[in-house]
Amino acid sequence: MDDLDPKARSKNDPDLKDPKANQELAGELLREFQTMESKRGIWEKHWEEVALKVLPYYSTSFYQQGNMVPGTKRNQEQYDVTANAALWKFAAAMESMLTPANNKWHRLRHPDMALMKRRDVQLWFDQVNEAMFYYRYSPHSGYQANQHDGYVSLGAFGTSCLFTDEFRDPTKPNVKGLRYRNVHLGELFFATNFQGQVDKVYRRFKMTLRQIAQKWGVDAMPDSHRNQLKDKPENEVQVIHIIKPRIGNDPSKLTNKQYPYASYYLLREATWLLSEGGYRCNPYSVARYVTAPGELYGRSPAMNVLPSINVLNEEKKTILKQGHRAVDPVLLAHDDGILDGFSLKPGAVNYGGVTSDGRPLVHALPVGNVAVGKELMDDERHAINDAFLVTLFQILVETPQMTATEVLERAREKGALLSPTMGRFQAESVGPQIEREFDLLMWQGLIPPPPQALVEAGAEYMVEYDAPLNRAMRADEAAGTMRTFQWAAEIASTTQDPSVMDWFDTDAIIPELLQINGAPFRFTRDPEQVAALRANRQQQQANQQLVQALPGIAAMTKAAAPEGTAPYAGQSNS
Repeated sequence: MDDLDPKARSKNDPDLKDPKANQELAGELLREFQTMESKRGIWEKHWEEVALKVLPYYSTSFYQQGNMVPGTKRNQEQYDVTANAALWKFAAAMESMLTPANNKWHRLRHPDMALMKRRDVQLWFDQVNEAMFYYRYSPHSGYQANQHDGYVSLGAFGTSCLFTDEFRDPTKPNVKGLRYRNVHLGELFFATNFQGQVDKVYRRFKMTLRQIAQKWGVDAMPDSHRNQLKDKPENEVQVIHIIKPRIGNDPSKLTNKQYPYASYYLLREATWLLSEGGYRCNPYSVARYVTAPGELYGRSPAMNVLPSINVLNEEKKTILKQGHRAVDPVLLAHDDGILDGFSLKPGAVNYGGVTSDGRPLVHALPVGNVAVGKELMDDERHAINDAFLVTLFQILVETPQMTATEVLERAREKGALLSPTMGRFQAESVGPQIEREFDLLMWQGLIPPPPQALVEAGAEYMVEYDAPLNRAMRADEAAGTMRTFQWAAEIASTTQDPSVMDWFDTDAIIPELLQINGAPFRFTRDPEQVAALRANRQQQQANQQLVQALPGIAAMTKAAAPEGTAPYAGQSNS
């Protein structure tokens, strides 16, 4: 649903009631969509082949005719499930390393480091971060399930898309928040701008006539569909949603007709514009695993090892045949009429199966070397698991006896190997998603107003990713600092020369380590509090030293006084 505002268009807007203007705009948009649809045709065959061998329930879902019958069995061509099992492990691993539900995997901050030292600014960004994670993982948002579906699509087909919207439920009018939906790849078409960013998104999907009437009202439908609504409300029709940058908009006017992104809903078969609106941010965040030169859609781990998947599938069929023959062998017998009544039932006695001297007259047909077949299959399975990063993620699980240094080194290697994938996903998908979430929460009043200092500085923010994989990449920096610090301490202890520790600025090291380890700002003290604590500590140390020194001072004073002189006031004569 489009972003709402007090001046949003209603279903009685005269522009939408003008049939001629409606059809002209709808026809122009439909031609634009058909161009995008034709460019995707070659990909659909590729995705279908992957689906049949890796993710069968996606099969036939990419085509316009939508010949997918819910509940139909589609794994008839899948003999080996290695790729399918590896795909689910890939999705789970990506979620645990990029967007784990039990961790805060990003934070917002201002790009000005000096401004970020202000306590009010730090605490405001903490509040924003808490609000974003609270509403993102609320029970009605559906984020975790839909993001997981996106990781599955990313691993199988190389492209995924998440739609982020404001939560609107007529049965819960007072509940605010966010709502997410994974856009199935069969529904998704998109285009990029001159900088390679996805800025146009087209979605092709089906709705019933009753659903259309509920969403936009009966008056938004053409006459032909209004007539059908009475008798056949559950008839499905194809709807197209188009999001694209609005050209010539006025940013000073906060109406959905002036928002940066235009939104159109079309009835395809009637060439009819159902609704025109807009979005402040692109609600679709598209992710691509890797792109080949000149290609728009992404390529996936499954596509990279599709030859191995096909070979393994054929090898599995061969091994099944061999195994069947080995367990229930084909028998070879001499054609002399003796063995016509040969029985293979357990416990059966077959007379005439051997000669008088015990030589068997029946032999089993050789079935080949099954062990070699299994070795060949294991080779293909290893390649498939490598492509889906299964072997990489199993390193820490399968070797729990590693030392802390080894764990750190493995974490660093894992971060280095996955950084290209992670960086692209965060830049293309998570970044736009966070921008959209921040906008929706701000407009709903679910984020507190920023402090005045931040407003005066332009109220900008940047995203700092703090997922486990990001921490693994920064682990080497923190570990190197701590190793050097420990070595310096050992050198100081050995040489009894503490000056070697002067090289370390602990006031700079500790804040950086807190940031690397993901500690919230509210867990730390601001510089003024730290300075006050240090001043108080120094005063207490000075007072304690004075108390400890008083007896000595008194003795020295008494010894230095001339003999026979009067004592100080309050001092005894003894």
